[in-house]
Amino acid sequence: MHLDFSPEDLAFQQEVRTFIAENYPAELRGKQDEGDELSKEDFLSWHKVLAKKGWVAPAWPVEYGGTGWTATQRYIWSEETARADCIRLMPFGLSMVGPVIYTFGTAEQKAKYLPRILSGEDWWCQGYSEPGSGSDLASLRTKAVRDGDHYVVNGQKTWTTMAQHADWGFFLVRTDPDAKQQEGISFLLIDMKTPGITVRPIITLGGEHEVNEVWLEDVRVPVENRVYEENKGWTCAKFLLAHERTGIAGVAASKRGIEKVKTIARAEMDGDKPLIANAFFKRKIAELEMDLTALEFTELRSLAGESAGKGPGPESSLLKIKGSEIQQRLTELTLEAVGHYGAPYFRGFGDGDNEHPIGPDYAHRAAPTYFNTRKTTIYGGSNEIQRNIIAKMVLGL
Repeated sequence: MHLDFSPEDLAFQQEVRTFIAENYPAELRGKQDEGDELSKEDFLSWHKVLAKKGWVAPAWPVEYGGTGWTATQRYIWSEETARADCIRLMPFGLSMVGPVIYTFGTAEQKAKYLPRILSGEDWWCQGYSEPGSGSDLASLRTKAVRDGDHYVVNGQKTWTTMAQHADWGFFLVRTDPDAKQQEGISFLLIDMKTPGITVRPIITLGGEHEVNEVWLEDVRVPVENRVYEENKGWTCAKFLLAHERTGIAGVAASKRGIEKVKTIARAEMDGDKPLIANAFFKRKIAELEMDLTALEFTELRSLAGESAGKGPGPESSLLKIKGSEIQQRLTELTLEAVGHYGAPYFRGFGDGDNEHPIGPDYAHRAAPTYFNTRKTTIYGGSNEIQRNIIAKMVLGL
């Protein structure tokens, strides 16, 4: 595998750096620097900048609005956005349901949904997990009963990220209760403003409203909103999860995270020697960096395969396992590096505009980020399930 960038790739890299420097929203950057919770409008501000440039969906086919970039250019893009600490675009439309629609959807569905995903007009959420049906997703119980040209949907979904902002959701529902688990599921696109939908917040350990539970009570969904065939939704689900697991690897963001840990470890705290002088801590960083390098090569092989026309396969499970574990180790190291300043409720004195933060700025988000990252080994299919997939699909056990 040739690893040197060509002159054309280097020119593209510089173009990306210049574009980010000149166009990344200043207000969004300010909120990130302050550690403020980001709103829907904040996420969409960067999305709309990229949509206007035509760079919002690098992995999409050109005919549906993709960039036509090579695998190397896509890799450079992910590296440069992480290097510049750009926020991650919400994946539910761009990386999950969008590819499902342009792969399995009808011409009418492509024309209706894809342009609005690209523009950011529609914000999507994912209705997969249920209480008791998370890792064993095929055991889901939300049911959809055909009533003329509609389905009537009843059930509950949980851990639905950003559903409080969503215009649309893509849901797995059971349309044949008598079939085998995977064979009785359909894939529906549901307008989140439809009567009968209730979104209730789940507040995380970091004190943030990121995830929700969603109740569906006699929700009427047009049959035309079903993607692919009835009872064949598991095909769409597996396709979508392969794309999600590849994205979860987060190599570029973890590389930037390691640099941040190094910066923290080099700083003197309370008059003590820098933590980087501690051989045991230095070893932890080195081991993490080596694992991340190995993961990066695996991701590059996956990208090379995609550029050759191969979609994400079982290797996406490898990326998901190692990527999520590295992210967790990284937040653990960060919390260790900031010490007592990372206490989750040790924010400062006063409130609102009168609050006075305690300790260095880089410590303020260490605990909430640590808590939030506990989920990475669970969502997208738990790592235990991914190991089963690897044993069956890669090792042939």
